[in-house]
Amino acid sequence: MSASDTPPVRRHMERLAAEGIDVVRVTYPDLIGTERARDVLLDHLPSACEQGLAFCRAVYHTTPQGDVVPVSGGLDAGLPDICVTPDLDTLTALPWEPGVATCLGDVSDPATGLPAPESPRDLLRAVLDRCREHGLRPVVGPELEYFLCDAAPGTARGWRRYSDAEGVVYTAGLRADGDNHLLRTLRLLRDLDLGVSSGNHEFDGSQFEINLTHSEALAAADRAFRFKAAVKELARAEGRLATFMAKPFNGAGGSGFHLHLSCLTGEDTNAFADPAAPYGLSATARHAVAGILAHAPALAALANPTVNSYKRFGPDTLAPWLVDWGLDNRSAMVRIPPERGSGARLELRLGDASANPYLLIAGTLAAALLGVLAGEEPPAPLEGYGYDTTKSAVLPMSLPAALDALEADTALTEVLGKDFTTSYLAYKRDEVARFRRHVTDWEFTEYAYHL
Repeated sequence: MSASDTPPVRRHMERLAAEGIDVVRVTYPDLIGTERARDVLLDHLPSACEQGLAFCRAVYHTTPQGDVVPVSGGLDAGLPDICVTPDLDTLTALPWEPGVATCLGDVSDPATGLPAPESPRDLLRAVLDRCREHGLRPVVGPELEYFLCDAAPGTARGWRRYSDAEGVVYTAGLRADGDNHLLRTLRLLRDLDLGVSSGNHEFDGSQFEINLTHSEALAAADRAFRFKAAVKELARAEGRLATFMAKPFNGAGGSGFHLHLSCLTGEDTNAFADPAAPYGLSATARHAVAGILAHAPALAALANPTVNSYKRFGPDTLAPWLVDWGLDNRSAMVRIPPERGSGARLELRLGDASANPYLLIAGTLAAALLGVLAGEEPPAPLEGYGYDTTKSAVLPMSLPAALDALEADTALTEVLGKDFTTSYLAYKRDEVARFRRHVTDWEFTEYAYHL
């Protein structure tokens, strides 16, 4: 039998075996973007590809603390299965785990054979199908920040910041990174073939940013998801904690998840470029900006998806909390970088690092597409330093308000799908309810002694 006659799974197995790999880790994102996975011995990969791997659908409804939220299709349906099939096109060796390769999994409902309603990767695929119907192929470049922590036994949190160095924004080397965490991580992520390009120490002590190259949207979401999982796994291997929590410390800023977005036409030209148009931006680009501004309150529920997210907002935080846009203006929610022509794009600065990459990108594309279809122009761009509530509307300043805005935005939820939206709202409103019942350290410190 020639190589061309060998079934694809067998060809992959032969290649992996030749590389000394005997385990394939099949992963997929849950609703909040956490990696769910199963290790499959190489000899059993054909069965996994043919029959899929069974998981309980309630994994999508399970909180970070292990409770199952009563979302329709989970507990009420007797905890049925989902089926996860390895996507062999995403196979790659894990540089830090000898003998292990990893790939993403496609999630379906075994009862219908259709994608599972809560599958973030399939939600993005559905939105991309809508974009392609209108001749647009989105290209995305993700930028993510995170904090690195060392173990601190005996303290209330159990973790402290890896470095307290301040004033070291946009630096690299030992000045702010005494153990060379960034350099070591950057090289391993490169070897994982995630398309990382560069990294630096960010604004606050022990905060880092690593940039990923631009690619078509699904690949960008895949790489951002795997990037977050890999950074956290590499930190665990060293007894550390890497957190993409929006604002983990009172005395520091938050971590962002910025998206650079452009679109290609069927001729592979940049649909956002038009040197003769206002601002050097095509009508498509301007309409996309207008759409993102119009749907920004609802988009916040996906871009800023936790109770903690809204503690990143506020004056002097450099996080966007007003609905505005500007030309090369980092105080705006939507920034237009200075490049034009093939480099024309927008940068959405709304998202924080806790966002699920698939949901953030899907929501952004849905809002942009609605803007293109509506054909409306954005208001005049912001000039000077922003954060002036007399000039721009205020975004939702809490998760409950953002969830209400998402539910009310029927145009956006129609693109995202009723089943997904219903599950997401139920899951997140349970999070809000649990937080409201929880007694915080702040409350005890503020009240216990004096009252």
